[in-house]
Amino acid sequence: MKQGFLNIILHAHLPYVRHPEYERFFEESWLFEAITECYVPLVAMLDRLQADRVDYRLSLSLSPTLITLLRDELLRSRYLDHLNRLLELADKEIERTREHPDYYKLAVWYRELFKETLRIYRDQYRGDLLTAFKKHQASGKLELLTTAATHGYLPLLNTSLTSVRCQINTGIDTFHDAFGFRPDGFWLPECGYYPGLEQSLREAGIRYFFVDSHGILDASIEPVHGVYAPLDCGNGVCAFGRDPHSSRQVWSAEEGYPGHVDYREFYSDIGFELDLDYVGPYMLDDETRINTGIKYHRVTGEGVEKAIYRPELASIRAKQHAADFIQQRRRQCDKLSATMERSPVVVAPFDAELFGHWWFEGPQWLEQVLRLAANDESNIRLQTSKEYLLRYPQQQQATPSASSWGNEGYSSYWLNDSNDWIYPLLHQAAAEMEKLAEDLLGLTVSELQRRGLNQALRSVLLAQASDWPFIMKSGTDADYARKRITDHLARFNYLHDCIRKNRIDERYLTALEIMDDIFPAIDYRTYTGSTSKFGTILPALPE
Repeated sequence: MKQGFLNIILHAHLPYVRHPEYERFFEESWLFEAITECYVPLVAMLDRLQADRVDYRLSLSLSPTLITLLRDELLRSRYLDHLNRLLELADKEIERTREHPDYYKLAVWYRELFKETLRIYRDQYRGDLLTAFKKHQASGKLELLTTAATHGYLPLLNTSLTSVRCQINTGIDTFHDAFGFRPDGFWLPECGYYPGLEQSLREAGIRYFFVDSHGILDASIEPVHGVYAPLDCGNGVCAFGRDPHSSRQVWSAEEGYPGHVDYREFYSDIGFELDLDYVGPYMLDDETRINTGIKYHRVTGEGVEKAIYRPELASIRAKQHAADFIQQRRRQCDKLSATMERSPVVVAPFDAELFGHWWFEGPQWLEQVLRLAANDESNIRLQTSKEYLLRYPQQQQATPSASSWGNEGYSSYWLNDSNDWIYPLLHQAAAEMEKLAEDLLGLTVSELQRRGLNQALRSVLLAQASDWPFIMKSGTDADYARKRITDHLARFNYLHDCIRKNRIDERYLTALEIMDDIFPAIDYRTYTGSTSKFGTILPALPE
């Protein structure tokens, strides 16, 4: 029987939501929730798999902005404060619910969960989760990847090849600084691809990337194996396509696993359900309600009162759904193998934050999937993209079509009447930054000017983040997204004018460097159309 391969990729990303100018800031809670509900559970899962000597394979893309946030000393300290407040709130909940056995049991359970999170984060890894990921990468089981510097949506930045290259190269530089090696694979932000992007990836030393299904199926030449084998873009850089069947089982609101009635209800949280006088001290400013992570109800179903959450029942359901997922992949690979001369690869990419944050039981499901696939003796085996390319070094050559994994499959979520105003401003800032860098190329600049130029480039990159137009379209925090873009563009415009007039206010520049403390090794001299930071020779995959 021919074997099939399952390639699971998690993409972990958050925008740059660091605000040292405030004592507490709402959007920093996005990071704290993700650490508690996603990243620490992921690390704990990897530790258990290693302890049990499970021969799993998993790919994890870490965005440069998330890497920076996880390394930041201020945010590490603030996260510990956040976690200690959760422990205090859990203690209060234990007292409040003593006369209600079901809620009391859950309150105790949450306190133990937060205590275990604190143990892993503070005691085991000293607040450095990147060390944990690096440890598991060194084992050969976890493949680490990265993405563009600020998750810029590259199809809408490609009016400037320099902007695209800077997003790619700065992202890779940040990853290299954190982990000590350059990644083989690259996660295109929002899986956004346009023909020709593979050349910039090759120049940066990237060997493969991922696109949505139609990026492969609508390629310049019909793919012989559909999305179940990668395409060589013609320059040795390969594109892997998302399998729609496995994705639908996890993402679909109608048929996906996370919507099962036994799982924890995301939208039920005591931060919004209890009296403000009681939960106020644990809110952002004693009055703005936020999620606490203490949620007492399960999905239950529509039109009925939400039932009490039962963790043991949810765990059983997660294992059942994992077994179902693996069984369906077995059947899928059986069917595919009958028509292919090589083993098919089922590519299953997901946002990492789905596992634990949006779908609380997601880490349990994922762990069971990895265990079942690693122990499977039939026709399914876990494999990374790099391993597949080593097994099959020759791929069909074709150019993928322009595509993304956003709504409707192209760029409409990032370019519409809610956010189209930003692109002339972004393109103008990029052009002015490039002209400034080219005008000064080869000239002697002072240390103050160099700092100002580098900070101006940081502002351009931060304004280009795909998160801001996405949030504007979704409407979840549109005012914040608009402010982030306008602030970063205003900072760039100020620095650009000061540099042109040679009137840099060092105190103000220092303040900007403190607020936007990212990409410390950035070099404005690379932001020119006449230079490329990396060569164009792509080394062969190591044996």
